[in-house]
Amino acid sequence: MSAPVLLWFRRDLRLRDNPAAAAALAAGAPVLPVYIHDEALETRPSGTASKRWLDASLHALDEELRQAGSRLTITAGGALLTLLDLCGKYNIKTIYSSHTYDPVCEDDDREIAHELKTSGIRFSLCEGALLSAPNAVKTQQGRPYRVFTPFFKALQNTGAMHPPELPEPHAGAWPGPAAWPDSLRIEDLALTPGGDEAQPFDRFTPGEHGARRALRRFFRDGLPGYAEGRDRPDLDLTSHLSPHLRFGEISPRRILIELDKAVAADPHLMASAAKFRAELAWREFSYTLLHQQPRLHEINFRNDFDAFPWRDDKDALRAWRCGETGYDLVDAGMKELRASGYMHNRVRMIAASFLVKHLLIDWREGEHWFWDNLLDADPANNPASWQWTAGCGADAAPYFRIFNPISQAAKYDPKGVYRARWLGGDLDSYVRADKAGRPNADPRRRPIVDHDHARRRALDAYQNREPHEPD
Repeated sequence: MSAPVLLWFRRDLRLRDNPAAAAALAAGAPVLPVYIHDEALETRPSGTASKRWLDASLHALDEELRQAGSRLTITAGGALLTLLDLCGKYNIKTIYSSHTYDPVCEDDDREIAHELKTSGIRFSLCEGALLSAPNAVKTQQGRPYRVFTPFFKALQNTGAMHPPELPEPHAGAWPGPAAWPDSLRIEDLALTPGGDEAQPFDRFTPGEHGARRALRRFFRDGLPGYAEGRDRPDLDLTSHLSPHLRFGEISPRRILIELDKAVAADPHLMASAAKFRAELAWREFSYTLLHQQPRLHEINFRNDFDAFPWRDDKDALRAWRCGETGYDLVDAGMKELRASGYMHNRVRMIAASFLVKHLLIDWREGEHWFWDNLLDADPANNPASWQWTAGCGADAAPYFRIFNPISQAAKYDPKGVYRARWLGGDLDSYVRADKAGRPNADPRRRPIVDHDHARRRALDAYQNREPHEPD
């Protein structure tokens, strides 16, 4: 039997529509699928919720491989030493993997490729996580984009938003090596504190099959009303694809291919499809920003915010985290986050705006909380969106845009369905509160800050911050 090739899974936990997997199968040799748990290859360790998803996703991937006559070898520790060890034991001369587009990992990949080459091993990296490599789309001056709308237009002009269908290699059974390496159990990675790997996921099914089902469900139930209702958490018309994208269980290319098919079958979906494409493009834009500022979760993209007078208010921060601000829409979102590892996107913006503008608490506190609690916590999307909300990011929301959580609740949860789902109580109480302009359905609950006072305080802080030109 010929020497195997090694397929290194990272943020591409799927078998289909996976260029690295396709290249490994096309090599015509036995394939050794490997997952190496090495947090040193990431800009920051994954949060608690993301690790829980990773645990379930690895189980799903291993099951898919076993159904194809293969299996996933699990290791932990330094990636380079692990790869060299496996290559030495199995006479492996080629490793296939996918770009992660994590700046730290990309730097390490170059070092790994160099070290492997000195040992006569080829390290082949494939595209697949994004539609376009970060900073590949540039301005006419040759610079990476810092404003979303022209970036989106330029990305569309490349044809990336309407990718062609590519043939998949036939692989009814995956050829394996003559002998399999020793492997850790997935449970040995201790990704789920307290051994809660059996705890069910609300509304999600991790894994490639779960991603494909989520896509079909979205096209059937969400996409028809997406253009008009995507901001309504009570209707919940969103795709729920974000954690699947985060772990590479589905690619943005596959989503867009299927989206084009859906629009071709029903042209009435065109407006909703256009809105959804813009959401995928924001993910691409976020990775462009991450590569311009690899410490995006720690450093203001605009340095004119470095001296911003954030407040150190631990009681207010605790109330926000626990969903006890006295503003029902904010509190419902924070309760949803803790209970499910997810939060509707419109509510994310409102909750984030409340922290940084109503409470004037550093955006990094909120970003870190979301990072630890969101199943879909993405190293580019999460900090880019928080910096956008705080006003210190690229193409950020204007400083005077301060969401009113009272009017936002009345507009986007008009019958109180979303708030009642996470806070309890009857729907009429929320409707009455909206009509009266109250922040919550229980007048005995006192908000931790008055909206008008908070708005004036935020405007003063933003207008009077130390002025100098951003980088």
